[in-house]
Amino acid sequence: MFLRVDKLQIDLPAPKRQDPNAGAALQELLGGKYGEMSTLGNYMFQSFNFRSKAKLRPFYSLVAAITAEELGHVELVSNGVAMLNNGPDTGADEEDGGDISGAPFEDMKDIRLAGGFYSHAGGAVPINSNGASWNNDFVTTTGNVVADLLHNFHLECGARLHKLRVYESLTDPTGREVCGYLLVRGSVHAHAYALALKQITGVAIEKMLPTPNINLDRIPEAQKYLAEGSHCRLYTFSPKDYKEMSGIWGNGEMALPGDPPGELEVVEGMPDGGKIHQLGGVPSAFTPDYAPEELFEVAQKLTKKAR
Repeated sequence: MFLRVDKLQIDLPAPKRQDPNAGAALQELLGGKYGEMSTLGNYMFQSFNFRSKAKLRPFYSLVAAITAEELGHVELVSNGVAMLNNGPDTGADEEDGGDISGAPFEDMKDIRLAGGFYSHAGGAVPINSNGASWNNDFVTTTGNVVADLLHNFHLECGARLHKLRVYESLTDPTGREVCGYLLVRGSVHAHAYALALKQITGVAIEKMLPTPNINLDRIPEAQKYLAEGSHCRLYTFSPKDYKEMSGIWGNGEMALPGDPPGELEVVEGMPDGGKIHQLGGVPSAFTPDYAPEELFEVAQKLTKKAR
């Protein structure tokens, strides 16, 4: 089962301006072929279908724990998309009574991914940067441990390349922070799958890393995560389970060449996390409703009762 915590895995800076085109670019990291929906879908169903879980526990634990992290990555990218689509934090809901007579969203007709406004109210959905739906055909679960781990290694390498390309197309700090963090964590996952393959086959596939050759020291937004040792950590995302993966990620194994030195470690639980930004209500866009004050009043009453 999964435990949900009302935080993002990291703090994201508020966007400097509304930039739906940047939000569209970030959608590639959500619903693209190598996006977070693909990594989540692959690892989740591989963990559900994993054969001989008890006998192959370290490998099962590795895939299962990374599954939980990927679910948080889907949440992180989705929040980044919504933040870019909606613009700077205002701290308040729009109070103009929902006047739509002056075409308040005229600019949206010329935005590259207009469906982000027309259908999704400036939110994120599992589509790529061109609006094509994420496809469950991107999920590979063969039942063969080596084949699945090799596929996962390839998937993480492809995902890192796509993150770099999206990073190079963005200037807003929100999108760049998402990319910088995920480039570090993608490196961790690729390294982990390479070490797992090495344990089974004896082939030092980690010598190919980083594949593609992405030097994280050139990504300013990645530096604080490297400095705190995020590149050396795998989280269990569980209070007591999945510790067995320390035989793969740990046991004297070291960080990749080019990254800050350090021994790999399994950390029980999850990162400290960061706040979830509040998206204000916009009556003129019918979000959350044409007359939201009634909803707010009901919600306040329910919150008081819950206390």
